[in-house]
Amino acid sequence: MKIGFLGAARTVTGSCHLLETDSGRILVDCGLHQGRDKRDWDDTQPFVFDPKTIDCVLLTHAHIDHAGLLPLLVKNGFNGPIFCTPPTADLCGIMLPDSGHIHEMEAIQLNKRRQRLGKDEVKPLYTVEEAEACIEYFVDVEYRVITQILPNVNVRFREAGHILGSSFIEIWVEENEKETKIVFSGDVGTYNRPILKDPAEIHEADYIVMESTYGDRLHGEISDAKAEFRKLLKEVIAKKGNLIIPSFAVGRTQELLYDLNLCLVNNDVPGLENIPIYVDSPLATRATDIFRKDYYKFYDDEAKSLVEHGTPPLGMKNLIFTESVEESRAINEDDSTKIIISTSGMCEAGRIRHHLKHNLWKENATVVFVGYQAENTLGRIILEGARTVKIFGEEILIKATIKNISGYSGHADKNGLLKWLKNYDGTPKKVFLVHGESNVCDAFAKSIHEELGLDVMVPDLGTWVDLYNEKVTHSKDIKELTDNDKNNIIRSITDVINSNSHNKQEILSDIMRIIKKWDNEQ
Repeated sequence: MKIGFLGAARTVTGSCHLLETDSGRILVDCGLHQGRDKRDWDDTQPFVFDPKTIDCVLLTHAHIDHAGLLPLLVKNGFNGPIFCTPPTADLCGIMLPDSGHIHEMEAIQLNKRRQRLGKDEVKPLYTVEEAEACIEYFVDVEYRVITQILPNVNVRFREAGHILGSSFIEIWVEENEKETKIVFSGDVGTYNRPILKDPAEIHEADYIVMESTYGDRLHGEISDAKAEFRKLLKEVIAKKGNLIIPSFAVGRTQELLYDLNLCLVNNDVPGLENIPIYVDSPLATRATDIFRKDYYKFYDDEAKSLVEHGTPPLGMKNLIFTESVEESRAINEDDSTKIIISTSGMCEAGRIRHHLKHNLWKENATVVFVGYQAENTLGRIILEGARTVKIFGEEILIKATIKNISGYSGHADKNGLLKWLKNYDGTPKKVFLVHGESNVCDAFAKSIHEELGLDVMVPDLGTWVDLYNEKVTHSKDIKELTDNDKNNIIRSITDVINSNSHNKQEILSDIMRIIKKWDNEQ
Protein backbone atom coordinates (compact mmCIF):
# COMPACT_ATOMS: atom_id res chain seq x y z
CA MET A 1 0.00 0.00 0.00
CA LYS A 2 1.38 3.39 -1.06
CA ILE A 3 0.50 7.04 -0.69
CA GLY A 4 1.44 9.51 -3.41
CA PHE A 5 1.61 13.18 -2.44
CA LEU A 6 0.59 14.83 -5.71
CA GLY A 7 -0.64 18.21 -4.50
CA ALA A 8 -0.43 20.60 -1.52
CA ALA A 9 3.05 19.23 -0.79
CA ARG A 10 5.07 22.11 0.75
CA THR A 11 2.37 24.42 -0.61
CA VAL A 12 -1.05 25.40 0.72
CA THR A 13 -3.34 24.77 -2.23
CA GLY A 14 -3.99 21.99 -4.75
CA SER A 15 -4.67 19.14 -2.32
CA CYS A 16 -4.36 15.77 -4.04
CA HIS A 17 -3.25 12.46 -2.52
CA LEU A 18 -3.36 9.05 -4.17
CA LEU A 19 -3.74 5.90 -2.05
CA GLU A 20 -2.84 2.69 -3.88
CA THR A 21 -4.15 -0.55 -2.39
CA ASP A 22 -4.57 -4.12 -3.59
CA SER A 23 -8.27 -3.33 -4.06
CA GLY A 24 -7.86 -0.20 -6.16
CA ARG A 25 -6.64 3.41 -6.45
CA ILE A 26 -8.29 6.02 -4.23
CA LEU A 27 -7.81 9.74 -4.79
CA VAL A 28 -8.28 11.91 -1.71
CA ASP A 29 -9.21 15.43 -2.90
CA CYS A 30 -8.43 16.87 -6.32
CA GLY A 31 -7.87 20.58 -5.80
CA LEU A 32 -6.92 23.58 -7.87
CA HIS A 33 -3.69 25.47 -7.24
CA GLN A 34 -4.09 29.13 -6.28
CA GLY A 35 -1.89 32.15 -5.61
CA ARG A 36 1.82 31.43 -5.78
CA ASP A 37 1.02 27.73 -6.22
CA LYS A 38 -0.97 28.43 -9.38
CA ARG A 39 -0.01 26.46 -12.50
CA ASP A 40 -0.66 26.86 -16.17
CA TRP A 41 -2.45 23.54 -16.59
CA ASP A 42 -2.59 21.70 -19.88
CA ASP A 43 -6.16 20.42 -19.96
CA THR A 44 -5.19 17.42 -22.09
CA GLN A 45 -2.40 16.11 -19.80
CA PRO A 46 -3.03 17.67 -16.41
CA PHE A 47 -2.14 14.87 -14.00
CA VAL A 48 0.88 12.70 -13.24
CA PHE A 49 -1.49 9.71 -13.20
CA ASP A 50 -4.08 8.41 -15.64
CA PRO A 51 -7.55 9.51 -14.41
CA LYS A 52 -9.05 6.40 -16.03
CA THR A 53 -7.17 4.25 -13.48
CA ILE A 54 -8.69 5.94 -10.43
CA ASP A 55 -11.43 3.81 -8.88
CA CYS A 56 -12.99 6.46 -6.62
CA VAL A 57 -12.47 9.85 -5.03
CA LEU A 58 -12.91 10.82 -1.38
CA LEU A 59 -13.59 14.55 -1.02
CA THR A 60 -12.96 16.23 2.34
CA HIS A 61 -14.87 19.44 1.55
CA ALA A 62 -16.04 21.79 -1.18
CA HIS A 63 -13.36 24.48 -1.25
CA ILE A 64 -11.81 24.88 -4.69
CA ASP A 65 -8.28 24.09 -3.52
CA HIS A 66 -9.62 20.64 -2.57
CA ALA A 67 -12.32 20.06 -5.22
CA GLY A 68 -11.49 22.42 -8.10
CA LEU A 69 -9.90 19.89 -10.47
CA LEU A 70 -12.65 17.26 -10.22
CA PRO A 71 -14.29 18.44 -13.48
CA LEU A 72 -10.92 18.11 -15.19
CA LEU A 73 -10.50 14.62 -13.72
CA VAL A 74 -13.85 13.58 -15.23
CA LYS A 75 -13.04 15.37 -18.47
CA ASN A 76 -9.90 13.23 -18.77
CA GLY A 77 -11.59 9.88 -18.25
CA PHE A 78 -12.44 9.32 -14.58
CA ASN A 79 -15.87 7.72 -14.25
CA GLY A 80 -16.03 6.41 -10.68
CA PRO A 81 -17.90 7.67 -7.62
CA ILE A 82 -16.92 10.83 -5.72
CA PHE A 83 -17.80 10.19 -2.08
CA CYS A 84 -18.55 13.14 0.22
CA THR A 85 -21.09 14.46 2.73
CA PRO A 86 -24.43 15.80 1.43
CA PRO A 87 -23.58 19.48 2.19
CA THR A 88 -20.28 19.09 0.33
CA ALA A 89 -22.10 17.73 -2.73
CA ASP A 90 -24.60 20.59 -2.66
CA LEU A 91 -21.90 23.24 -2.25
CA CYS A 92 -19.84 21.72 -5.08
CA GLY A 93 -23.00 21.92 -7.17
CA ILE A 94 -22.67 25.71 -7.10
CA MET A 95 -18.91 26.16 -6.64
CA LEU A 96 -17.62 23.99 -9.49
CA PRO A 97 -19.83 25.57 -12.20
CA ASP A 98 -18.78 28.98 -10.85
CA SER A 99 -15.16 27.88 -11.19
CA GLY A 100 -15.89 26.72 -14.75
CA HIS A 101 -17.30 30.17 -15.54
CA ILE A 102 -14.10 31.80 -14.24
CA HIS A 103 -11.98 29.51 -16.43
CA GLU A 104 -14.10 30.39 -19.46
CA MET A 105 -13.72 34.12 -18.80
CA GLU A 106 -9.96 33.78 -18.22
CA ALA A 107 -9.61 31.91 -21.53
CA ILE A 108 -11.49 34.68 -23.37
CA GLN A 109 -9.21 37.37 -21.92
CA LEU A 110 -6.07 35.33 -22.58
CA ASN A 111 -7.09 34.59 -26.16
CA LYS A 112 -7.53 38.30 -26.87
CA ARG A 113 -3.89 38.83 -25.94
CA ARG A 114 -2.74 35.72 -27.81
CA GLN A 115 -4.59 36.83 -30.93
CA ARG A 116 -2.73 40.15 -30.91
CA LEU A 117 0.52 38.19 -30.67
CA GLY A 118 -0.45 35.84 -33.49
CA LYS A 119 -0.66 32.82 -31.18
CA ASP A 120 -3.17 29.97 -31.27
CA GLU A 121 -6.17 30.11 -28.98
CA VAL A 122 -6.25 28.12 -25.76
CA LYS A 123 -9.24 26.33 -24.27
CA PRO A 124 -10.50 26.87 -20.72
CA LEU A 125 -9.35 24.36 -18.16
CA TYR A 126 -12.98 23.25 -18.04
CA THR A 127 -16.32 24.83 -18.81
CA VAL A 128 -19.51 25.38 -16.84
CA GLU A 129 -21.08 22.48 -18.73
CA GLU A 130 -18.17 20.16 -17.90
CA ALA A 131 -18.36 21.18 -14.24
CA GLU A 132 -22.08 20.44 -14.14
CA ALA A 133 -21.45 17.02 -15.73
CA CYS A 134 -18.97 16.25 -12.95
CA ILE A 135 -21.68 16.64 -10.27
CA GLU A 136 -23.41 13.49 -11.56
CA TYR A 137 -20.57 11.41 -10.08
CA PHE A 138 -21.09 12.61 -6.50
CA VAL A 139 -22.33 10.05 -3.95
CA ASP A 140 -23.60 11.21 -0.55
CA VAL A 141 -22.16 9.64 2.60
CA GLU A 142 -23.51 10.64 6.00
CA TYR A 143 -21.23 11.58 8.89
CA ARG A 144 -20.15 8.78 11.26
CA VAL A 145 -21.41 5.96 8.99
CA ILE A 146 -18.83 3.33 8.01
CA THR A 147 -19.10 2.73 4.25
CA GLN A 148 -17.40 0.16 2.06
CA ILE A 149 -16.02 1.87 -1.05
CA LEU A 150 -13.92 -1.03 -2.43
CA PRO A 151 -13.42 -4.65 -1.40
CA ASN A 152 -11.55 -4.64 1.94
CA VAL A 153 -11.63 -0.81 2.10
CA ASN A 154 -14.00 1.02 4.47
CA VAL A 155 -14.25 4.74 5.18
CA ARG A 156 -15.94 7.04 7.67
CA PHE A 157 -16.45 10.81 7.40
CA ARG A 158 -16.22 12.85 10.63
CA GLU A 159 -16.94 16.53 11.35
CA ALA A 160 -13.91 18.75 10.70
CA GLY A 161 -15.44 22.10 11.74
CA HIS A 162 -13.89 23.92 8.76
CA ILE A 163 -16.92 24.69 6.56
CA LEU A 164 -20.38 23.19 6.26
CA GLY A 165 -19.95 19.52 5.33
CA SER A 166 -16.17 19.43 5.85
CA SER A 167 -14.67 16.16 7.03
CA PHE A 168 -11.77 14.18 8.31
CA ILE A 169 -11.73 10.85 6.53
CA GLU A 170 -10.86 7.57 8.27
CA ILE A 171 -9.82 4.76 5.91
CA TRP A 172 -9.43 1.13 6.94
CA VAL A 173 -7.57 -1.08 4.46
CA GLU A 174 -7.24 -4.84 4.90
CA GLU A 175 -4.31 -6.43 3.06
CA ASN A 176 -2.25 -9.54 3.73
CA GLU A 177 -4.53 -10.46 6.68
CA LYS A 178 -3.66 -7.13 8.33
CA GLU A 179 -5.78 -3.99 8.78
CA THR A 180 -4.17 -0.56 8.46
CA LYS A 181 -5.92 2.70 9.31
CA ILE A 182 -5.07 6.00 7.60
CA VAL A 183 -6.65 9.35 8.51
CA PHE A 184 -6.73 12.29 6.11
CA SER A 185 -7.40 15.45 8.08
CA GLY A 186 -8.63 17.63 5.22
CA ASP A 187 -8.69 21.14 6.72
CA VAL A 188 -8.95 21.13 10.50
CA GLY A 189 -11.35 23.79 11.74
CA THR A 190 -11.09 25.99 14.82
CA TYR A 191 -12.78 25.28 18.12
CA ASN A 192 -15.71 27.38 19.41
CA ARG A 193 -16.31 29.01 16.04
CA PRO A 194 -19.72 30.27 14.88
CA ILE A 195 -22.40 27.97 13.41
CA LEU A 196 -20.36 24.76 13.09
CA LYS A 197 -19.74 22.02 15.61
CA ASP A 198 -16.20 21.60 16.94
CA PRO A 199 -13.87 19.17 15.15
CA ALA A 200 -14.66 15.59 16.08
CA GLU A 201 -12.19 13.51 18.05
CA ILE A 202 -10.49 10.54 16.41
CA HIS A 203 -8.59 8.29 18.78
CA GLU A 204 -6.66 5.80 16.70
CA ALA A 205 -4.69 5.65 13.45
CA ASP A 206 -1.61 4.02 12.02
CA TYR A 207 -0.86 6.93 9.66
CA ILE A 208 -2.11 10.52 9.58
CA VAL A 209 -1.99 12.88 6.60
CA MET A 210 -2.46 16.28 8.19
CA GLU A 211 -2.79 19.90 7.11
CA SER A 212 -0.41 22.51 8.55
CA THR A 213 -1.60 25.85 7.14
CA TYR A 214 -1.15 27.74 10.42
CA GLY A 215 1.24 25.30 12.10
CA ASP A 216 3.68 28.06 13.07
CA ARG A 217 1.36 30.69 14.57
CA LEU A 218 -1.55 31.38 16.90
CA HIS A 219 -4.83 33.09 16.01
CA GLY A 220 -5.99 34.21 19.42
CA GLU A 221 -9.37 33.37 20.87
CA ILE A 222 -12.55 33.69 18.79
CA SER A 223 -13.91 35.89 21.60
CA ASP A 224 -10.99 38.27 21.03
CA ALA A 225 -11.72 38.31 17.29
CA LYS A 226 -15.37 39.15 17.98
CA ALA A 227 -14.36 41.98 20.30
CA GLU A 228 -11.89 43.32 17.72
CA PHE A 229 -14.54 43.13 14.99
CA ARG A 230 -17.04 45.07 17.10
CA LYS A 231 -14.45 47.76 17.85
CA LEU A 232 -13.67 47.99 14.14
CA LEU A 233 -17.37 48.33 13.26
CA LYS A 234 -17.72 51.24 15.69
CA GLU A 235 -14.67 52.95 14.15
CA VAL A 236 -16.06 52.52 10.63
CA ILE A 237 -19.38 54.08 11.65
CA ALA A 238 -17.57 56.98 13.35
CA LYS A 239 -15.40 57.64 10.26
CA LYS A 240 -18.47 57.47 7.98
CA GLY A 241 -16.46 55.36 5.55
CA ASN A 242 -16.96 51.97 3.93
CA LEU A 243 -15.88 48.64 5.35
CA ILE A 244 -14.65 46.25 2.66
CA ILE A 245 -14.32 42.57 3.60
CA PRO A 246 -12.75 40.20 1.05
CA SER A 247 -14.32 36.90 1.99
CA PHE A 248 -14.54 33.31 0.84
CA ALA A 249 -18.01 32.69 -0.55
CA VAL A 250 -18.49 29.47 1.38
CA GLY A 251 -17.91 29.41 5.12
CA ARG A 252 -16.39 32.76 5.98
CA THR A 253 -19.19 34.87 4.50
CA GLN A 254 -21.82 32.96 6.46
CA GLU A 255 -19.82 33.24 9.70
CA LEU A 256 -19.50 37.00 9.25
CA LEU A 257 -23.24 37.33 8.64
CA TYR A 258 -23.90 35.25 11.73
CA ASP A 259 -21.67 37.50 13.86
CA LEU A 260 -23.16 40.69 12.40
CA ASN A 261 -26.59 39.32 13.27
CA LEU A 262 -25.46 38.71 16.86
CA CYS A 263 -24.20 42.31 16.99
CA LEU A 264 -27.70 43.47 16.08
CA VAL A 265 -29.54 41.05 18.38
CA ASN A 266 -27.36 42.05 21.37
CA ASN A 267 -27.06 45.74 20.36
CA ASP A 268 -23.26 45.44 20.52
CA VAL A 269 -22.70 48.16 17.89
CA PRO A 270 -25.14 51.08 18.16
CA GLY A 271 -26.06 52.40 14.73
CA LEU A 272 -25.24 49.16 12.92
CA GLU A 273 -28.94 48.67 12.23
CA ASN A 274 -28.82 51.73 9.96
CA ILE A 275 -25.81 50.53 7.90
CA PRO A 276 -26.53 48.51 4.73
CA ILE A 277 -24.70 45.18 4.70
CA TYR A 278 -24.09 44.02 1.13
CA VAL A 279 -23.18 40.48 0.12
CA ASP A 280 -21.91 41.17 -3.38
CA SER A 281 -21.30 37.67 -4.69
CA PRO A 282 -23.86 35.49 -6.49
CA LEU A 283 -21.92 32.43 -5.33
CA ALA A 284 -21.97 33.55 -1.68
CA THR A 285 -25.70 34.24 -2.02
CA ARG A 286 -26.40 30.71 -3.26
CA ALA A 287 -24.13 29.24 -0.59
CA THR A 288 -25.96 31.20 2.11
CA ASP A 289 -29.26 29.80 0.83
CA ILE A 290 -27.85 26.30 1.32
CA PHE A 291 -26.73 27.15 4.86
CA ARG A 292 -30.09 28.70 5.74
CA LYS A 293 -32.53 26.30 4.16
CA ASP A 294 -31.22 22.78 4.30
CA TYR A 295 -28.68 22.03 6.99
CA TYR A 296 -29.70 23.34 10.43
CA LYS A 297 -29.03 19.84 11.81
CA PHE A 298 -25.30 20.44 11.32
CA TYR A 299 -25.30 23.69 13.34
CA ASP A 300 -23.83 23.98 16.82
CA ASP A 301 -26.07 24.47 19.87
CA GLU A 302 -25.96 28.28 19.85
CA ALA A 303 -27.02 28.54 16.20
CA LYS A 304 -29.74 25.90 16.68
CA SER A 305 -31.08 27.89 19.62
CA LEU A 306 -31.43 31.01 17.48
CA VAL A 307 -33.40 29.04 14.90
CA GLU A 308 -35.65 27.51 17.55
CA HIS A 309 -36.41 30.96 19.00
CA GLY A 310 -37.38 32.41 15.64
CA THR A 311 -34.23 34.44 14.96
CA PRO A 312 -32.76 33.40 11.59
CA PRO A 313 -29.00 33.23 12.23
CA LEU A 314 -28.12 34.39 8.70
CA GLY A 315 -30.72 37.07 8.14
CA MET A 316 -31.25 40.69 9.21
CA LYS A 317 -33.36 43.57 7.94
CA ASN A 318 -30.40 45.60 6.61
CA LEU A 319 -28.86 42.66 4.71
CA ILE A 320 -28.83 43.05 0.91
CA PHE A 321 -27.80 40.37 -1.60
CA THR A 322 -26.77 41.65 -5.02
CA GLU A 323 -27.02 39.44 -8.08
CA SER A 324 -26.54 41.50 -11.24
CA VAL A 325 -23.49 43.46 -12.38
CA GLU A 326 -25.63 46.60 -12.40
CA GLU A 327 -26.55 46.10 -8.73
CA SER A 328 -22.87 45.59 -7.90
CA ARG A 329 -21.84 48.79 -9.67
CA ALA A 330 -24.57 50.76 -7.90
CA ILE A 331 -22.96 49.97 -4.53
CA ASN A 332 -19.96 52.19 -5.38
CA GLU A 333 -22.17 54.98 -6.77
CA ASP A 334 -23.65 55.48 -3.29
CA ASP A 335 -21.51 57.65 -0.95
CA SER A 336 -23.17 56.57 2.31
CA THR A 337 -21.44 54.30 4.82
CA LYS A 338 -21.84 50.61 4.08
CA ILE A 339 -20.37 47.17 4.72
CA ILE A 340 -19.41 45.21 1.60
CA ILE A 341 -18.66 41.50 1.82
CA SER A 342 -17.42 40.25 -1.55
CA THR A 343 -15.36 37.54 -3.20
CA SER A 344 -12.78 36.34 -3.89
CA GLY A 345 -11.31 35.97 -0.42
CA MET A 346 -7.74 36.46 -1.65
CA CYS A 347 -8.72 39.32 -4.01
CA GLU A 348 -7.55 37.40 -7.06
CA ALA A 349 -10.75 37.71 -9.08
CA GLY A 350 -14.38 38.67 -8.84
CA ARG A 351 -16.20 41.75 -7.66
CA ILE A 352 -13.95 42.44 -4.67
CA ARG A 353 -11.34 43.93 -6.99
CA HIS A 354 -13.83 46.60 -8.13
CA HIS A 355 -14.63 47.49 -4.53
CA LEU A 356 -10.93 47.71 -3.67
CA LYS A 357 -10.34 49.96 -6.67
CA HIS A 358 -13.09 52.32 -5.48
CA ASN A 359 -12.06 52.33 -1.80
CA LEU A 360 -8.34 51.67 -1.25
CA TRP A 361 -7.45 55.29 -2.00
CA LYS A 362 -9.95 56.71 0.53
CA GLU A 363 -8.60 57.64 3.96
CA ASN A 364 -11.91 56.92 5.70
CA ALA A 365 -12.27 53.45 4.15
CA THR A 366 -11.28 50.24 5.93
CA VAL A 367 -10.32 46.87 4.46
CA VAL A 368 -10.32 43.93 6.87
CA PHE A 369 -8.95 40.49 6.01
CA VAL A 370 -10.54 37.58 7.85
CA GLY A 371 -8.97 34.59 6.10
CA TYR A 372 -5.74 33.12 4.76
CA GLN A 373 -3.98 35.07 2.01
CA ALA A 374 -1.77 32.83 -0.13
CA GLU A 375 1.61 34.04 -1.33
CA ASN A 376 1.62 36.23 -4.43
CA THR A 377 -2.10 37.06 -4.19
CA LEU A 378 -3.37 40.63 -4.23
CA GLY A 379 -4.72 40.16 -0.71
CA ARG A 380 -1.31 39.10 0.60
CA ILE A 381 0.39 42.04 -1.13
CA ILE A 382 -2.05 44.55 0.44
CA LEU A 383 -1.82 42.89 3.85
CA GLU A 384 1.98 43.02 3.84
CA GLY A 385 1.96 46.81 3.52
CA ALA A 386 2.21 47.68 -0.17
CA ARG A 387 1.89 51.43 -0.77
CA THR A 388 0.33 50.97 -4.20
CA VAL A 389 -1.28 48.11 -6.11
CA LYS A 390 -2.32 47.72 -9.71
CA ILE A 391 -5.98 46.78 -10.27
CA PHE A 392 -7.39 46.43 -13.79
CA GLY A 393 -4.24 48.09 -15.13
CA GLU A 394 -4.59 51.17 -12.91
CA GLU A 395 -2.14 52.07 -10.14
CA ILE A 396 -4.05 52.66 -6.87
CA LEU A 397 -2.50 54.48 -3.89
CA ILE A 398 -3.43 52.79 -0.60
CA LYS A 399 -4.70 55.25 2.00
CA ALA A 400 -7.40 53.05 3.54
CA THR A 401 -6.93 51.44 6.94
CA ILE A 402 -5.83 47.81 6.47
CA LYS A 403 -6.67 45.32 9.22
CA ASN A 404 -6.31 41.58 9.74
CA ILE A 405 -8.47 39.62 12.19
CA SER A 406 -6.96 36.15 12.34
CA GLY A 407 -9.40 34.74 14.90
CA TYR A 408 -12.03 34.18 12.21
CA SER A 409 -9.78 31.78 10.36
CA GLY A 410 -11.36 28.53 9.22
CA HIS A 411 -8.07 26.71 9.88
CA ALA A 412 -6.93 25.65 13.33
CA ASP A 413 -3.76 27.38 14.52
CA LYS A 414 -0.73 25.62 15.95
CA ASN A 415 -2.38 24.92 19.30
CA GLY A 416 -5.62 23.77 17.66
CA LEU A 417 -3.75 21.36 15.40
CA LEU A 418 -1.75 19.98 18.34
CA LYS A 419 -4.97 19.64 20.35
CA TRP A 420 -6.48 17.57 17.55
CA LEU A 421 -3.39 15.34 17.39
CA LYS A 422 -3.37 14.83 21.17
CA ASN A 423 -6.70 12.98 20.90
CA TYR A 424 -4.91 9.98 19.40
CA ASP A 425 -4.28 7.10 21.78
CA GLY A 426 -0.91 5.40 21.48
CA THR A 427 1.57 6.46 18.83
CA PRO A 428 0.75 6.62 15.11
CA LYS A 429 3.59 5.19 13.04
CA LYS A 430 3.99 8.44 11.09
CA VAL A 431 2.41 11.83 10.54
CA PHE A 432 2.70 13.32 7.05
CA LEU A 433 2.39 17.11 6.93
CA VAL A 434 0.82 18.71 3.86
CA HIS A 435 -1.19 21.83 2.97
CA GLY A 436 1.30 24.39 4.29
CA GLU A 437 4.04 26.68 3.07
CA SER A 438 7.40 24.91 3.17
CA ASN A 439 8.90 26.74 6.15
CA VAL A 440 5.62 26.34 8.10
CA CYS A 441 5.56 22.58 7.49
CA ASP A 442 9.12 22.25 8.76
CA ALA A 443 8.43 24.36 11.86
CA PHE A 444 5.27 22.45 12.71
CA ALA A 445 7.00 19.09 12.16
CA LYS A 446 9.56 20.14 14.75
CA SER A 447 6.80 21.14 17.20
CA ILE A 448 4.98 17.82 16.79
CA HIS A 449 8.16 15.83 17.33
CA GLU A 450 9.27 17.84 20.37
CA GLU A 451 5.86 18.15 22.08
CA LEU A 452 4.20 14.85 21.18
CA GLY A 453 7.18 12.63 20.33
CA LEU A 454 5.69 11.56 17.00
CA ASP A 455 7.58 10.60 13.84
CA VAL A 456 6.87 13.29 11.23
CA MET A 457 7.62 13.60 7.51
CA VAL A 458 7.13 16.59 5.20
CA PRO A 459 6.85 15.10 1.69
CA ASP A 460 7.87 16.99 -1.44
CA LEU A 461 5.62 17.13 -4.48
CA GLY A 462 5.67 13.75 -6.21
CA THR A 463 6.82 11.79 -3.14
CA TRP A 464 5.53 8.22 -2.81
CA VAL A 465 5.69 6.31 0.48
CA ASP A 466 5.24 2.53 0.76
CA LEU A 467 3.46 2.19 4.10
CA TYR A 468 4.65 -1.36 4.70
CA ASN A 469 8.37 -0.70 4.53
CA GLU A 470 8.29 3.14 4.57
CA LYS A 471 10.38 3.20 1.43
CA VAL A 472 10.31 6.68 -0.14
CA THR A 473 10.44 7.21 -3.89
CA HIS A 474 9.53 10.03 -6.25
CA SER A 475 7.27 10.34 -9.24
CA LYS A 476 8.60 8.72 -12.38
CA ASP A 477 7.33 11.68 -14.39
CA ILE A 478 10.41 13.83 -13.78
CA LYS A 479 9.57 16.20 -16.64
CA GLU A 480 6.26 17.20 -15.01
CA LEU A 481 8.00 17.90 -11.73
CA THR A 482 10.97 19.78 -13.15
CA ASP A 483 8.80 21.96 -15.38
CA ASN A 484 6.74 22.96 -12.36
CA ASP A 485 9.89 23.52 -10.33
CA LYS A 486 11.28 25.82 -13.03
CA ASN A 487 8.09 27.85 -12.92
CA ASN A 488 8.27 28.03 -9.12
CA ILE A 489 11.90 29.22 -9.28
CA ILE A 490 10.99 31.95 -11.76
CA ARG A 491 8.02 33.06 -9.64
CA SER A 492 10.13 33.02 -6.48
CA ILE A 493 12.94 35.08 -8.01
CA THR A 494 10.35 37.56 -9.31
CA ASP A 495 8.87 37.76 -5.80
CA VAL A 496 12.28 38.60 -4.32
CA ILE A 497 12.99 41.26 -6.93
CA ASN A 498 9.60 42.98 -6.80
CA SER A 499 8.37 42.40 -3.27
CA ASN A 500 8.53 44.80 -0.37
CA SER A 501 7.82 41.83 1.85
CA HIS A 502 9.78 40.93 4.97
CA ASN A 503 9.57 37.29 3.80
CA LYS A 504 12.40 37.52 1.26
CA GLN A 505 14.61 35.13 3.24
CA GLU A 506 11.82 32.54 3.30
CA ILE A 507 11.34 32.91 -0.45
CA LEU A 508 15.10 32.53 -1.04
CA SER A 509 15.06 29.38 1.13
CA ASP A 510 12.28 27.99 -1.05
CA ILE A 511 14.36 28.71 -4.16
CA MET A 512 17.39 26.89 -2.76
CA ARG A 513 15.26 23.89 -1.70
CA ILE A 514 13.71 23.62 -5.17
CA ILE A 515 17.07 23.98 -6.94
CA LYS A 516 18.61 21.29 -4.71
CA LYS A 517 15.71 18.93 -5.39
CA TRP A 518 15.92 19.72 -9.11
CA ASP A 519 19.66 18.94 -9.19
CA ASN A 520 19.15 15.64 -7.36
CA GLU A 521 16.49 14.53 -9.85
CA GLN A 522 18.68 15.36 -12.81
